[in-house]
Amino acid sequence: MIYMCLAYGLIPGMIANLALIVNSFFTLGILASFNAVLTLSGIAGLVLTLGMAVDANVLINERIKEELRQGKGMTRAIADGYGNAFSAIFDSNLTTIITGIVLFYFGAGPIRGFATTLIIGLIASFITAVFLTRMVFEALDKHHKLDKVTYTTAMTKNLLVNPTYNFLGARMKGYLLPCALVIAGLVGFFTVGLNNGIEFSGGRNYIIKFDQQVDNQKIREKLAPVLDNKLVLTAIGTEGDQIRVSTNYLIDDSGDSVEEQLKDKLYQGLSGFYKTTPSKADFDSYIVSSQKVSASMSNDIKTQALIAVGLSLLFMAIYILIRFRNVAFSIGAFASVTVTTLMIIAIYVLLWKVMPFTMEVDQNFIAALLAIIGYAINDVVIVFDRIREEVGNHPQADRFEVINGALNSTLSRTLNTSFTTFLVMAIVFMFGGASMRSFTFAILLGVVFGTYCTLFVATPIAYEVAKRRRARSAKAAK
Repeated sequence: MIYMCLAYGLIPGMIANLALIVNSFFTLGILASFNAVLTLSGIAGLVLTLGMAVDANVLINERIKEELRQGKGMTRAIADGYGNAFSAIFDSNLTTIITGIVLFYFGAGPIRGFATTLIIGLIASFITAVFLTRMVFEALDKHHKLDKVTYTTAMTKNLLVNPTYNFLGARMKGYLLPCALVIAGLVGFFTVGLNNGIEFSGGRNYIIKFDQQVDNQKIREKLAPVLDNKLVLTAIGTEGDQIRVSTNYLIDDSGDSVEEQLKDKLYQGLSGFYKTTPSKADFDSYIVSSQKVSASMSNDIKTQALIAVGLSLLFMAIYILIRFRNVAFSIGAFASVTVTTLMIIAIYVLLWKVMPFTMEVDQNFIAALLAIIGYAINDVVIVFDRIREEVGNHPQADRFEVINGALNSTLSRTLNTSFTTFLVMAIVFMFGGASMRSFTFAILLGVVFGTYCTLFVATPIAYEVAKRRRARSAKAAK
């Protein structure tokens, strides 16, 4: 809220903030009418929705600001700003909703909660951003309350005004970072591997409570030999007095005797970490929860996750093709979102052993990937929408210059929306607790990589594909 006021001034900023507050009430009200349970993943969906809802308000404010710079009056600037922003907002929201539907259909438990909140929040966001804020702006304009409003502040007045960066000219350099990171991730995948959660590797999962704070590394050192070094993960809870133990020890065996044997092993390894050591019989009360995922079940979950990610990417490409009727845009969007996804996976391959929090690949990680696919395509769609508009306005102009101009004209919006989404997810990362940290870290990476790929992967590839298609068409005409 503070940032929106700093970026666009008090009145436009507070109107956008009002839309966000109403959006939150709409979302929570609809969830309440469904008798939905508000889980941690649902709260993450709500926060991500707020981050993405800012996107629509930023886009509208940026378009109105552009119209004012062209010398239009406030009434005309509001009408043209909303009119020009509508298609981009509609497309970007719909593509993310498609991802949410895939998430809901293929997900389970917390993923469905996240998807439900995301879909409801995006629909509410569309209504509040496109209709509610316009009513407020037009009412204020009618009473001459916006006569001195410029949609800028001292901080943003001269920020990225008519930038002239040569994005297409630097496209070969821009390809280097994604290529290097994906290759490093590929090498790491075959040498280090991913830190698979039990949902993907098979195993048993226990959450165990202590009567004091415990040291993660000391528990790992004590417990690993007891479980024949088949300890997949030991993670500390938010207060430091709970741990999650995941292990594939005796995963192929089942029955009550095996469960008792495992509890004995846990008691043997952990009993020394209590202030008051519980008896073996009392130790059961310290096991908060336990679950088992068989190898066959984990393969099914893994297959389902891969299908969900693959279908999301495919649906995005198909929608872009239908909406823009240009295969170059579809290929560029598909390449950008795919590269963004691979870069996130590469970071998880390369860093999971050194980061101070758990970087586990599980269903929550897949949910984060799918959320980023929706977010990244959102960014791409808005840039492509401006390119289509500029090409329509200047059909005979050089495409290289037109596309560079479109990228520069949307740069302020791209950076503003990325920063606001990054800001809200950074807050969740810091204050959302240990169980949300891996999920939100993936989304933070996705915001950064998605923005980069929009500028240096999606648009350059779309340009190159379109250029080659035009060259082939010209050759065939001769």
